[in-house]
Amino acid sequence: MEPIDEDKDKRRKNPFDYIGDDEFEKIFDEMQKWFESSNFKDLFEDMLRGGIEPNKGFIRGLSFKVGPDGKPRIQEFGNRPTRTPKGTSLISEEREPLTDIIEGKDDVAITIEIPGVEKENIDLNVKESNFEIKVDAPQRKYHKVVNLPCKVKPKTTKATYKNGILDIVLEKKEKQKGGTGFKVSIK
Repeated sequence: MEPIDEDKDKRRKNPFDYIGDDEFEKIFDEMQKWFESSNFKDLFEDMLRGGIEPNKGFIRGLSFKVGPDGKPRIQEFGNRPTRTPKGTSLISEEREPLTDIIEGKDDVAITIEIPGVEKENIDLNVKESNFEIKVDAPQRKYHKVVNLPCKVKPKTTKATYKNGILDIVLEKKEKQKGGTGFKVSIK
């Protein structure tokens, strides 16, 4: 019989305790493939060679999660790297916000992180199969077009913005028919 460890339940669990070696290796391989195929590698190499403007801050990161199909999903966020005609890397002032989409039975819920802006500066346009978010404020610029996992009813869009988080809920559409975009007012 094992001795009772009273502190065992009080200790913080490591999320990697739930992932076996095989699964962790698959995740690592997916991340390696993504890194080699993305422009992340070129961006960091240019930074090391001095191709990035000195004293100009930028944000660039990765979000990693396992999808409902068990496959890892990697999402980039932050300032977009671009290239000059000569091939030098530049960092755009426009940021790509971190976005999370959860498909429910009857609706789709979307959470977008866009800190540092006022809701009046948010331009959200929803179509049946995607949405576009733009923020063009003096202090921050964001832009992203997101393909939705299913067809939705744009006119049912409900959006709220609080503490840098934009939450959107859209009703699913049963059958697709042509449609136009719908400008959403944010509460």
